[in-house]
Amino acid sequence: MATINFIHPPDFKDIAKNKKIEIAPLPKKAILLLSQHTGAPSEPVVNVGDSVKTGSLIAQAKGFISASLHSSISGKVIAIEESPNPIIGSSKAIIIESDAQDAKAAVEPEPAKDISGLSNEEILDLIKSAGVVGLGGAAFPSVVKLTPIPSKKIQTLIINGAECEPFLTCDHRLMLEKPKEIILGIRLISKVLGAGDVIIGIEENKTDAIE
Repeated sequence: MATINFIHPPDFKDIAKNKKIEIAPLPKKAILLLSQHTGAPSEPVVNVGDSVKTGSLIAQAKGFISASLHSSISGKVIAIEESPNPIIGSSKAIIIESDAQDAKAAVEPEPAKDISGLSNEEILDLIKSAGVVGLGGAAFPSVVKLTPIPSKKIQTLIINGAECEPFLTCDHRLMLEKPKEIILGIRLISKVLGAGDVIIGIEENKTDAIE
């Protein structure tokens, strides 16, 4: 049997691990691709000339494996057209010109801290309507992953906080700055999956996240 050798490169985490999350400046224009997830492209629900707010639904999931899309800025829709797509070459996009106001759309109240009153279907509907997708390269719609096969019993939910990639510290900072939100998300996912146990995996170079 052939021997395979590996190397463990330096993680370079020190560059950013102690830097707090910052809000990026508003862009003058946002190009929001309708195919930035695995599955069917989302379907526009706005037209050229429409005004939108930050968080407004601008494209609806089309089919089970698809994802809804929300505006990242407030402003006016100036085009719906083909645009370069780094994954598939090109795809349709909704282009929004910023009004520099970052006016927020009205949203439903966030789920109560006591989630016992929410059914699994309600939780999944919230995740689907929010357009949540995975952060991996496939950007797989999360609602699909969280719809268990009825005949399969899920005993353990594993949360990956290892963030093994060099340089990246976004997961690390989220665990430090948003622990309550992460725990709420874990509770929601655990309820949907019916998991009895939860394991959070954290690499030894970010043990402060455990605290």
